[in-house]
Amino acid sequence: MFNKQTVLIVDDSPSILKMLASCIKGLCQMKTAHSGRECLEIAAQIPQPDLILLDVSMPEMDGYEVCEQLKMNPVTAAIPVIFVTGLQGEKDEEKGLMIGAVDYITKPFRPAIVAARVSTHLTIKLQQDKLNQLAFYDQLTGLYNRHYLMDVAKQKMQASQQQQHPLWVLMIDVDHFKSINDNHGHSVGDLVLQQVGEALAIDDETAVTARSGGEEFVILFDQCEDEEAFNKAILLLDAVESLNPHKINVTISIGMAKISEQDKDFDSLLKRADIALYKAKENGRNRLELAF
Repeated sequence: MFNKQTVLIVDDSPSILKMLASCIKGLCQMKTAHSGRECLEIAAQIPQPDLILLDVSMPEMDGYEVCEQLKMNPVTAAIPVIFVTGLQGEKDEEKGLMIGAVDYITKPFRPAIVAARVSTHLTIKLQQDKLNQLAFYDQLTGLYNRHYLMDVAKQKMQASQQQQHPLWVLMIDVDHFKSINDNHGHSVGDLVLQQVGEALAIDDETAVTARSGGEEFVILFDQCEDEEAFNKAILLLDAVESLNPHKINVTISIGMAKISEQDKDFDSLLKRADIALYKAKENGRNRLELAF
């Protein structure tokens, strides 16, 4: 069950790293780090570890400080941490749990106990990931859903206003989608939406692509100047037009808006993109219109 999950083992002692790795060998994939700094770097990389076994007593940065930094960073905050330590006092265990660890294993450890604890928390992580999949992702396309979009849009909007960097929103509609469903059936329509979703998933860490409902999609991306943003949108038009699923010509219309002083909230920015989308449809579809 856990073979595709990854556990990051963090300890400054090579012998302890080896012992812990042997305890969970065959249970999951493993990565190792020899310091707190290295742990923080690896934890933030994609794909992220599903669980961290973290030594408390390490030079330069101890496990408590590492755990605190993991929990303060939104990128790594959800990764469960199990402390592995020679400290056996109740206050030590209480401190570890108070700063966000999910469990506490004391040295000398028994291999069966380590394996059981890791197995338990990997199961919990797997269940949480499935719940997040249902809560934040569109089940048909695998893209983010509208609920997640609205949450992250508020954060991006606030960051853009505070840091004075661009924020773009694209409202996208599959052209004549009703006729695709009517002429080819809903199963083919679903396939078209899946392929369009794949074509719209921009390979960019700052981009958020969501299916907002039906045949409508929304893309957010920031820290991108005008020409680059325009070129990205044009590439999306070309990518969808080249799909040709079931020999069906599929195109999209795009309304594109850049955050401005008139946008006091995300709804205002989204509305301007929606008006631009309406113009794109009026002007013949399979095109991009910019909001002003």
